Amino acid sequence: MGKKPKDPRKVVRKLMKAGKVKKKCCRSTPRCKKCPVLALKKAKLDLAA
Repeated sequence: MGKKPKDPRKVVRKLMKAGKVKKKCCRSTPRCKKCPVLALKKAKLDLAA
């Protein structure tokens, strides 16, 4: 069992390096699936649970 990272920003940075998330939000409505804003929200929720 691996350690869970405590910082959601580190999770998003890792996803950016892997190419799963864009580096900058395009601010489209609704937010796209590769949006870093959505990725950060999801990472925060995952770490809180």
